[in-house]
Formats: sequence, structure tokens, C-alpha cells
Amino acid sequence: MTLRFFIYRPFSVLIIFLLGIYNAFAQQTDLAKAGLDVIPYPKEVKITAPDFKLAEEVVIAIDKNASESDRFAAEQLSERLLHDFKIKSSIQQAPSSAGSIVLTRKVQGKKLHEQGYSLTVNADRVIVSATGEAGLFYGVQTLIQLIQNKNAQTFIKGVEISDWPDTKIRAAHYDTKHHQDKREYVEKFIRDLAAYKINMIVWEWEDKLLYPSHPEIGAPGAFTMQDMQEITRYAKKFHIQLTPLVQGLGHSSYILKWPQFARLREIPASNFEFCPLKDSSYKLLFDLWEDAINATPGSQYIHIGSDETYELGECAACKKKAEEIGKNGLYHLFTTRAAKHLQSKGRKVMIWERPMGWKMGENATHKNISPQKGIVLTESYGYETPDLKYAKEAKALGFPVFAYDPNPGVEPLFLPYFFRKPREFATEKITGSLENSYNFLSSQLGQGVFDGVICTSWDDSGLHNQVWMMRFAAAAAFSWNASKPSLPEFTSSFFKNYYGSEAKDVEKLFYLLNEGGIYFMETFERSLWHDKRIGKTRIPDLPRGDVLEYNPFWNEEYKGQVKTAGEMLVKMDEALAICKANSETSIKNEYDFEIFETIAQLVKHTALTYLDLSALETAVAEAHRQHHLDHEECYRNLEKAEDIIQKHLERREKTLNHLITVWDKTRLPKGMSTSDKKFFFEQDRTIHFANRAPDMSFLVLDEQKLGLEDYLAKLRELKESYRDKFIGEIIRTQEKQK
Repeated sequence: MTLRFFIYRPFSVLIIFLLGIYNAFAQQTDLAKAGLDVIPYPKEVKITAPDFKLAEEVVIAIDKNASESDRFAAEQLSERLLHDFKIKSSIQQAPSSAGSIVLTRKVQGKKLHEQGYSLTVNADRVIVSATGEAGLFYGVQTLIQLIQNKNAQTFIKGVEISDWPDTKIRAAHYDTKHHQDKREYVEKFIRDLAAYKINMIVWEWEDKLLYPSHPEIGAPGAFTMQDMQEITRYAKKFHIQLTPLVQGLGHSSYILKWPQFARLREIPASNFEFCPLKDSSYKLLFDLWEDAINATPGSQYIHIGSDETYELGECAACKKKAEEIGKNGLYHLFTTRAAKHLQSKGRKVMIWERPMGWKMGENATHKNISPQKGIVLTESYGYETPDLKYAKEAKALGFPVFAYDPNPGVEPLFLPYFFRKPREFATEKITGSLENSYNFLSSQLGQGVFDGVICTSWDDSGLHNQVWMMRFAAAAAFSWNASKPSLPEFTSSFFKNYYGSEAKDVEKLFYLLNEGGIYFMETFERSLWHDKRIGKTRIPDLPRGDVLEYNPFWNEEYKGQVKTAGEMLVKMDEALAICKANSETSIKNEYDFEIFETIAQLVKHTALTYLDLSALETAVAEAHRQHHLDHEECYRNLEKAEDIIQKHLERREKTLNHLITVWDKTRLPKGMSTSDKKFFFEQDRTIHFANRAPDMSFLVLDEQKLGLEDYLAKLRELKESYRDKFIGEIIRTQEKQK
């Protein structure tokens, strides 16, 4: 039996491996089998033959009565043909001829869905048709992704596509509370999201708008009213509406940190929430919301946030009112008054609230509490039943409901796309954010229950916004088409679609950075910031007294961290090699690899810090040992310890400054002041990781708190004293002997 097992087992493994490859291929979508990576995946696809070959010049034919939006879609196609494939094109309002690309809103055959389109490619021509402007634009976005270049020939695969979205509103939450992106970057971000058919950006800008009614609230360099209006109109061209998220009841430290508004706080000690019983709270917020409405002309919605009101009901007046209506009643007293006002201004109002949340748990004791009719509920994850009972109940009561794409976490530096770890330093890995999003969206959308999807990107940890792009693309893909593709196929498609076919080992790079981000969070107990606890990592002791008394403890206590640091060093070197290889080839969105390189360098520096501390103790311990053997050797070990710290501090500064230089290509300097205005910094109640310092030093704050600068100063003092006392005596003795 044993002999037969060893004879047949390799063959069995080979069969299993080949079956795995076959099944993976069999599960691929038709476009993937054809070597095409289209995001989102169209609803109905039929591969046909032959392909459409593009000449050096091509005609883009549009309707004679084409709208400004239709012409814009044609211009976008023309720009991409020229930029990506060096193909010239002319846009003509004329009947199409052979070899043309036709964009038309004259639809024949079956009725198209709202935002839907049909796309037909054959040897003679390409036809994109839709009944609406958005549908025609989305058809062009799919067409752009179908263009291929192989063997010096540019062509479009022969296909017949009929496509429409599962979910009407597909929103990306864009959080800039702790940073401000430059306008040029914002506009590229809009273009990138539109390419994946996102049609709403919920922009949480806090103090990044220079509010005309209260300009003191706007941070230095904040977008002006004209800036924001122009960005809003720019987004509209790409069929994206900007929805301002101007926090109301909670998350209001950007307003309440100012001394002149402190009187509006729920309690004096917290700058985090307004008192909902003070008329002045509403007067101020109504001013800011009026500015936000004016800044986003043509948008239908406004989001007033208002969640996480930790101290709500703590002031004397609110405490008394809460006895009558409960804390949830206070929350909805605020949102109702706010919503009535904003609805009178013509805006639909969004809040962070779960469907029927006001009837659940401790809220059930106050059954008369209910939100203002028409408020859009944008927080529904984790509270639903498989049959979407509460979402359906809320909709029946007149509340639009958005699906809340599960929050990926607030880990510093990088997203946990592929795996996460539970808190308290557990070693096992748990499901990553990609799989969480896929499981949620693919199972809950496409049932006609949710009016929209909102994919969040919290700025709590100060990640660069480009790190979120894969998350936005995943939300776009599965909110458009909840049934296809599979998650592995989407993952593979994204890397090729967004970075180009020349990009290499990007999935491996993301996995390494996923691992590096978690390592960064766990080192120096950085993860404890969210639990409001203090880190515990210590540095080696200084030797004591003239004889340099020292009892080693650090390398024993932290031997696990030293081992992990060595392993992480290898992984980050691999990540850096992948970044370098991709930066030296022809790829799309190459700036991302500059960002990834800075992340890997910072993680590498963190790993080296543990190795530095290990080497520091080794040098100090050796100095102690050599004191009774060789004073000069002892002194050399003190010099070695000094050199370790000095080089560490220089590396920290260089690593952070390099990161800042790269990130600031698309951002204003964090916490900057201008000649007209000084940045006003104050921590808020949540102690966000990115808000622990006014500038980018928040990334190394935990390391700074080790106190190595002070250690270095004391070590130098000790070294000089030792030299004067012992090395000087040696020199004097040697001189006498001469």
C-alpha cells in the first residue's frame, strides 16, 4: 500500500493541479477568456467574429442632434485613441461609413435599461447606442477597455454587449478631513472613477472649503467657492455628481475647536459634537450647509453625517430631554430639524443611520421616535437579515436606503485587501476587505432593494488616496453587476486594467504591502491608538555609573520582534524590487508605484528600528563587559552605540522626508500655514491616527516617543565622561612611560 501511494501520489497531484486550472478557466467570463479585462463586467456578452481593425485615422460618427454630453463622450474616446494608441480621429455629425465608430441615441431593437447601452463590434463598424446621455458615456467607457494592440495592429474584439447597472447610484466616499488633495489630482480622481462607472462622490471635506459665511473655519489653502463649483461642473461632465458631506451633530471638531464656537459644544471638554438643543448650533450649521449647496450646483444631495455622538445627552439640558425621548431621540431631533431645512432648499438629505435602527435595541423603548421622511439612510452593513427585512421595512416607510460597502478598517499605510488580523496581536489571519466587499455586494445587490451603494474611504489613518483605488474599483464593479465576475477574476483584471499589461507582480506587491501595513500598525503598539491606550515598546537601558553597570534585558524581551523584523526586511526589499521593476517599464498610473515605494521604505525603516535597538543593546552590553578588560575597547563600543542611534535618526528623517516629497506631488503639505492664515491644530475626541500631529510626523510619532534623541544626548555625556576619566588616564600613563 505504501509503495502504491508513493507511485501514484505525484500523478494524483498533477491531475488535481490540472483540474484546478481547467475549473479556473471554465469559470472565467467570456471577455477574460478573450484576454480582455473590463471593469465593471457587462451584463450580457456574446463574442462574435471578426474583429474591427482600426486604421491610422478613424471617424467617430455622432447624431446630427447630438447633445453637448454626447459630443463630450466622443471627445473622450478621441483623446484615448490618440493618447493610448496613437490613432487620430475626427468627430463628424454625419451618417456613418464603413470603418467608423458610431455613437448614437437612436436605439433599435429591444428596450435599453436606464443608464444602459448596447455595443456591437464587427469588421465593418462599431456601434454604441443608448437612450440616455449617461448610457452613451458608459458605453464609451466599456469600448475604451475593449481596444487592444497586438502585433502592431490595433483592433476591437468582435462582441455584442447589452449592459445596465444593478444599482442606480454608485457612490465613492472621498474623505479629506486630514489632508487636502490638489485640484489637478481631484480631477484625475474623478476621471478614474468615471471610467469604472461610479456616478457619485460623497466628498467629506470638513475644513477644505473656504466657507464664505465663516471663512475662519476653512483651512489654509482650502478650495474657494469658485474652485468647488468648477470641480462640481467638471465632475458632471463625467456623469458624477458631487455630494458634499459637511458633518453636523458629531465629528464636528473642525468647527468646534475654534474658541468662538466652543459655546455650542455638548459639553465643554469635548470638541466633537454640537448640542442639539441650542438654536445657535443650527444657525451656524445652516450657514455652512448653505455654502456647501452653493458650492455644488446641480447636485441633488447633501450628506450631514452626524454619527458617533459619544457625549450626546451629557449636558444638563440634553440629559433631561433624554429622559423623555432617549439619546436616539436627541439624535433624530437634530436630524429632523436639519433635514426639514435642507429639504426646503431642494436637497435630498443623507445621514449615517441604519434601516430601522431607531426601533432596535435600547432605542425600542421610545417607539414614537422616527427620522424625517425622505432622509437617505446610508449605513446598513451588519444590521441586515439575509432577506433584507429592515431595508425593505425602511423603504416601505419612505426612506431611501443605500448599501454600505463594509468598512475595510483604518490600518495605517495600506489597506488589508487580502487579509486582516484581529486586535490584541492574534496571529491568525481573517478575511480581507476585498472578500468582505465581494460577499456583501454580490449577495445583497441586484434585488431592487437598495437605491444606491456607498463605498467608504475613511481618512482616519492618513493613507494616500491612491491606495484606495482598488477598493473603489471593486465597489464600482459589483454595484454595477453583482453576479460577475468572480472575485479572483476581478482581482486579476484590476491589476491589468488599471496598471496595464506591462505591469508585473502587482498582486504580489499588494499582498506584501498588506502584510507590511499590518506589521507597521502592530510595531510600537501603534494599533493601540484606536483603543485609546499607550504603546509599550521600550528602548535599552543606559549603563549606570563609572563602571557602566548593565544587565541586558531588551534582546531577550523583544527577541520575537527582532525575528519578525528580519523577516519583514526581506519582504519589503522584495516589494521595493517590484516597485523598481515596474517604474522602469511602460505602465499606467506609474505614480502609484512611487507611493508604494515610500510605504515599503517606511515599513523597512520600522523593521530596521528593531534591529537597531537590538544592536544598540549588544554594543552597550559589550561596553559593560569590556570595562574590566580593556577601557579603549569599552570606549569603542560606546562610540558604536552612538553611531547606531545617529544613523537611525538620520534614516528616519530621510525616509519621512522622501515620503512627504512623493505624497505632496498630489497634495498640499499637511498642516501648512499661509501668509494669510495660520493652521489651527487641535486633536479631536476620536484621536485619529492621522490627527495626532498637525503634519506628517504622525507616521513616526510612536517612534519619536521612544526618546532616542534624549538617549543619544545622555549616551554622549556618558561617553565623554568615560573618556575623560579612563581613556585620559591611559594616555597620561603612556606619556609617563615614554
